[in-house]
Amino acid sequence: MIWCFLVSNDIKLSDILSKSDLALLRKKSSLKACFMVLMNFSIMALAFSTVIVWTNPLTILLCMLLLGGRQLGIGILVHECAHKAFFDSDRLNDFVGQWVCGPLINLSVHDYRKYHLRHHRHAGTDDDPDQIFVAKYPVTKASLRRKIIRDITGQTAYRDTLRKLLMFRWPSNAPWLVSHLLLLLTLTAFGFPMAYLLWWASEFFVYPLLVRLRQIGEHGVALNRYERAPRLNTGTTLVSWWERLLMAPNYVNYHVEHHQFATVPCYNLPALHRLLKKGGYFDGYNCIANGYVDVLRRAVQNIEPTPSN
Repeated sequence: MIWCFLVSNDIKLSDILSKSDLALLRKKSSLKACFMVLMNFSIMALAFSTVIVWTNPLTILLCMLLLGGRQLGIGILVHECAHKAFFDSDRLNDFVGQWVCGPLINLSVHDYRKYHLRHHRHAGTDDDPDQIFVAKYPVTKASLRRKIIRDITGQTAYRDTLRKLLMFRWPSNAPWLVSHLLLLLTLTAFGFPMAYLLWWASEFFVYPLLVRLRQIGEHGVALNRYERAPRLNTGTTLVSWWERLLMAPNYVNYHVEHHQFATVPCYNLPALHRLLKKGGYFDGYNCIANGYVDVLRRAVQNIEPTPSN
């Protein structure tokens, strides 16, 4: 990747990050990657365990929120494997992405890689396949409200699930079926097979909203989605611990940094952000939101349209 273009009139990226800095930031660690995979699955296990031990409306809601966050989190791990920027072995990236993380959310790392690299290659242009998700932002308050209501009432998930069922093919969907059978059998072994339904409850009523928030924060509130520079076509969101748990797992919120240096593993993005900020990379660019409340504020048009008579 070319890393020495101008940041401002007199600052280059090479003035902010040395070659040794970049080499260190791009260094992959299978140990860190394994730890992140383990943490994501551990949170899932904790969510199910809590509702199994203490079954009440509060723990059911907590389980759904945690599972929704991990469904997003597992997707982010597949994303990292697709970039081959997670484990220090390409084979491990492919194996974990395809057979450990991908099956539960029915996502092939190979198919996703082909799609997602087009997004990076064409970000800031009409050829970006992800433009469709954020093309209409900013929107009116009423429009955003309708989108959120569709997400939390299951309408968005119903539409997406129906499309997936129509595209269902055997044996490409076999890993998904096997992983869910194993999940159901595991929960049955612990005496609570009904807990499996919470996975689907999360996917229908929690996950769509979390995905929407992520999409808005990444590109929906960008300064100019039709410019090639990451600080213009992408956004970064600084988050609290609970936002990271639910809406920004696995450092996905450092999205400007990711688009600027796609080969930097996600676990090194916080360090990259600090170095870029210290070097003035973000100066003069309003591409950093402070939490998802700020993201939603930026996603809304300042002036509501005047109702017609």
